[in-house]
Amino acid sequence: MYILCSPCILSPSLRAKGITHPSDIAAFARSIGRCKKFGIDVVSLPCPETLYLGNDRQPGTFLERLNTPEFASILENLSQQVNAIIEERGPPLCILGVNSSPTCGVTSTYYGADGEAPDKRSGRGVFYAKFPNIPAQDVFDFSKYRIYLAAPLFSEAERTYNASIADLLRSHYYEVYLPQETGDDRAERGKKEHIQIFRRNKRAIKDADFVVAIIDGADADSGTSWEIGYAAGLKKKVIALRTDFRMAGSHERVNLMLEQSASVVTDKHKLLAELGALRVDVPMLGKKSI
Repeated sequence: MYILCSPCILSPSLRAKGITHPSDIAAFARSIGRCKKFGIDVVSLPCPETLYLGNDRQPGTFLERLNTPEFASILENLSQQVNAIIEERGPPLCILGVNSSPTCGVTSTYYGADGEAPDKRSGRGVFYAKFPNIPAQDVFDFSKYRIYLAAPLFSEAERTYNASIADLLRSHYYEVYLPQETGDDRAERGKKEHIQIFRRNKRAIKDADFVVAIIDGADADSGTSWEIGYAAGLKKKVIALRTDFRMAGSHERVNLMLEQSASVVTDKHKLLAELGALRVDVPMLGKKSI
């Protein structure tokens, strides 16, 4: 199990001068930390821009700096090297890139002004475009993997279902905080324990990148509803899983305030898609799949 990684994520000094900010360094570190946590090997890609322009280079678009036959030849040679890695190791989970890069952008790239088109456009950088069948993820998206799982936990059925959702998320390389695993599942608790649980769960919501909330039932659980509201107030992304087919109104699957505070999904596959989970069933190079 491995990913192919833009080399500047591992060595930020490879980036063009002046474009790296503390938020970039933090995202790079969190992404590598995610790989370490889940035992994902990180295989560094070569850096086409460094090979062509050197380490001490100014920022620029593809059309300004790289649109030459010599650079096209470098890209072709490097893409053959990457395909050899894939042939030897099998398909990677994904390519990890850095958006806006002329070569390693994932969903945006500084290609350069071309007619009426702006410098920055949607799509992959010119190096990553060589691998259209390999899923790619921007490093800032990949670095967000800590989930607070909010759900009712008062019956065996509820706790079993919660645990199954936590297992599903962990199998897709997410770190999951599930309150029932930290002692918040006992009927008899003193006031001191209540305060400790409240503070611990509140801190876990603050630390999370996402809140996933289970809101099945005739009405959503009151504690879960509070956790959704608190997370929304912190501007966290909240994804609410409701497999219950009952409607709260003609245009509402659940309470209006909850629905406006979260993205409501109706099954596990849609939950993973909303999270941007790594795909493991995408055809690779037209002949393999993972």
